[in-house]
Amino acid sequence: MTAPETHTLLKALQAGGAEVRFIGGCVRDSLLKRQRPAQDIDVALALPPDGVIELLRRASIKVVPTGIDHGTVTAVIGSMHYEITTLRVDVESYGRRARVAFTDDWVADAARRDFTFNALSCTPEGDIYDYFGGLEDLSGGRVRFVGDPQARIAEDVLRLLRFFRFYAWYGQPPADEDALVACRAWAAKVQTLSGERVRIELLRTLMAPDPADVFQLMRDWEVLEHVLPEADGIGRLRMLCWLDSRAVQIATVTADPIRRLAALLDTDAPGVAAIAERLRLSNHQRDRLQAIAARSEPVLPDAGPAVIRCLLYRRGRETVRDLALLSWAGELDSVPRLPRGRNEQWGALLHTIDEVPDVIFPLLGRDAIAAGVPAGPAVGAVLRQVEAWWEAGGCTAGRNACLARLQDQIHART
Repeated sequence: MTAPETHTLLKALQAGGAEVRFIGGCVRDSLLKRQRPAQDIDVALALPPDGVIELLRRASIKVVPTGIDHGTVTAVIGSMHYEITTLRVDVESYGRRARVAFTDDWVADAARRDFTFNALSCTPEGDIYDYFGGLEDLSGGRVRFVGDPQARIAEDVLRLLRFFRFYAWYGQPPADEDALVACRAWAAKVQTLSGERVRIELLRTLMAPDPADVFQLMRDWEVLEHVLPEADGIGRLRMLCWLDSRAVQIATVTADPIRRLAALLDTDAPGVAAIAERLRLSNHQRDRLQAIAARSEPVLPDAGPAVIRCLLYRRGRETVRDLALLSWAGELDSVPRLPRGRNEQWGALLHTIDEVPDVIFPLLGRDAIAAGVPAGPAVGAVLRQVEAWWEAGGCTAGRNACLARLQDQIHART
């Protein structure tokens, strides 16, 4: 909010004479002294979008009409993107979109926002406007809807998931009961939302410091069964979050939403595939989840160096690390008290996973051809046989040993 690009934007908008304020999350997080992406800054003013566009163009600022029918344009200054919204009121609400009318009433604009602390606005000079008790709620860890929770969720069912997400990040118990009652009443409607919107909220919730309590709250209020019925691993999630955010002091181990989602799920491989499809995961997210969520191949401290090398070769370092963390979290969740030194063994395993050099099969197709194998399917077949022998030996045999084995396989085939 204090970047030079922000000052450039404010100067351009204030040239029109309208009051300009920061709104939404940037105000909330600045009050909490939380770090926020510099590009995630929203401003509002009582000027129609065409007037906003004109002011920005006069200042030679690039404008993108991202949501002009709803009063929103995006200003691009260098690497910074600012969402600029005209004050508005909802004329008719229907899910994600609403028919709006522009206004000059800051209170009416704030009243359409979801939660009290998201309805805060702030002038460039630092004056805070709080129309619904958002400051008190923010300081007290209360997540409250602006107005009637039932009515606000009816306008857009996604607000039900946003309630739990914001509670995970900002809330302190007890949660607002009126909100919980409304969430339970509308929970079945979550299935009408697009998988993409549900995925975004779930992954953001999972990245909160301690999301397990919130998923338990969702279960207690009969919401989770409509959002993610396969989420039977809340205890495992709790242990994983303790590991990846506090207990494990290794640079490569950080909070990760897909790994946390895998901890939360309790299903088989087809079930994981169905979840990935339902949530519209990206290809990379889908592949990661499928590789670790079913936990068909646990990684344990008892595994020797040869086993770890082969796992790293077959599965890759990221997947093996994920499987080890999930196995550790599962053990912590299922065993009341681990034997003395067991956690140290798990930590040593993670160090081993990071420290083992990249494991690469020494031979290529050209080696088989040079040894006399005809180009074509036979090359792949003989290399697979040598590779299987190499893996059985712990992926330790060098190039010369593999070439000798290749010759043996060629002779055996003739």
